[in-house]
Amino acid sequence: MTEPRDHPFITAVKPLVDAMGGELMDPAQAQPDDVVLSWEGQDLLAVRLPQLSDSLDHILAALERRHGVPLSQLDRKTKQDVVRILEARGAFSVRHGVETVAGALGVSRFTVYNYLNRDAGAQTKANKNSQK
Repeated sequence: MTEPRDHPFITAVKPLVDAMGGELMDPAQAQPDDVVLSWEGQDLLAVRLPQLSDSLDHILAALERRHGVPLSQLDRKTKQDVVRILEARGAFSVRHGVETVAGALGVSRFTVYNYLNRDAGAQTKANKNSQK
């Protein structure tokens, strides 16, 4: 990149780009699908966004770092919480998302579907109770 990596704008957006699994690059290297970011009217950097399947792996790795242990070592309730977080982030809209999550959690696909159905059932029950 032509600008120093310690530019305040780059420093500000780097944690977000890292959290998404994106890649920072010089704007001159940007391809049509990349996002070019400007600072004070000048193109400063480009961000290459990850493919959806790479995003799921990145989200799983971030959750693992957050918990400090492999996801497969979490207790059942925490695994259910992880599935809830992943569902909210769209993990199961990715092809083979359930299989990928099941592998990371060390459970079967059936178990992941049970966690999802359990949450859906609890939400339905809560909605019915609030309508009374």
